[in-house]
Amino acid sequence: MERALRTAAPYALLDAVRENLTRLYGVSRVELQLADYSLTVLQRVTDLPHTAQPVPVHSSAPGRAFGSQQPFTEPGPDGSPAVLHLPVTVRGDRLGVLSLGLDGIRLTPERQEEFREIAEVLGHHIVVAERDTDLYLQARRKSRLTLAAEMQWQLLPARACTREEYSIGAQLEPAYAIRGDNFDWSATEDRLTLTITNGMGEGIDASLLTNLAVNALRNARRAGVDIADQAALADQAVYGQHQGEAYVSVLLLEFHLDTGLVEIVDAGSPQLLLLRDGAVRHVPFEAQLPLGLADDTPYLAQRIRVERGDRLIFVSDGVHAVASTTGEAYGTGALARAIQETRLLPAAEVPRAILTALAAHRGDDARDDALVVCLDWNGRHPAPTDAPPA
Repeated sequence: MERALRTAAPYALLDAVRENLTRLYGVSRVELQLADYSLTVLQRVTDLPHTAQPVPVHSSAPGRAFGSQQPFTEPGPDGSPAVLHLPVTVRGDRLGVLSLGLDGIRLTPERQEEFREIAEVLGHHIVVAERDTDLYLQARRKSRLTLAAEMQWQLLPARACTREEYSIGAQLEPAYAIRGDNFDWSATEDRLTLTITNGMGEGIDASLLTNLAVNALRNARRAGVDIADQAALADQAVYGQHQGEAYVSVLLLEFHLDTGLVEIVDAGSPQLLLLRDGAVRHVPFEAQLPLGLADDTPYLAQRIRVERGDRLIFVSDGVHAVASTTGEAYGTGALARAIQETRLLPAAEVPRAILTALAAHRGDDARDDALVVCLDWNGRHPAPTDAPPA
């Protein structure tokens, strides 16, 4: 099966899986369902790049496999397994679900594990294939993206990532019309760098501004400089282009995986809330100027320490500053309640749940981008005491 996927054309991965599952296992039906950008429906891929009627994530059999990240079996009329739904996931990033018809197939634990591995391998090949074809990106769209949103989604890493030391989940709204909000992360053997970004403005202008800032930060990071210098170099890039007339708010963090030490540059409006030992609190930092607001701005990194079991929630001003119909800002109390209510969810599901609660709080259509990133910290070793706790 892996050989068939490796040699298949990028646009023909589903055909390769279907042909080989039918020939090798006698599977009667094979469907691939990809999660849409808003993570609310699964788009059933038929004749690529077209899709059949989508199915909801929260009230469907494939959605159960997607949400639980475990295989889910639908029984047939006689009670025997009829359809097996398998999560298609790559390093914690939930792409969708592979559904297999099991007419006449005896589903042993060993065979189910083989099918699960096939779904995982398919996910890895889809990620690689997206470099060479638009088909899978097209298939997960329930409506057309704005050009600004197209630019932002192409700039993003995955929407989730899981390693032994941490789990990350992130989501942007409005998913099909985002403008300036963005998130980015990169890991090495001993560090995790995370950035939460909010470019000022609307539409294409906001997207172009954020693209400039994110790529400037990446360029500095890949040059091997520390996060304070990363912020300074990105500040120079934005100021050099816009001369202070446009700026980007950034929260830039570097986690030391061995110790739990976190170096932070707070340059704008994104905020951090911490769930520790059942209590939620806002973690303030020394505010510094947004990137590009002034020429040659110096930046300094602060230090905190995170502990095993901590959950960190990062939000843009399109979340914490949004007012209800009575004028109460979401960040005043409703956000903390939403974090408490989602404490048992995995990190990948938390951002979507918090944004759903935000929509109920707001009571109308989104007027600004809304970004939520959730990071569950496991670490490697007990942290030293060379930095204050978060």
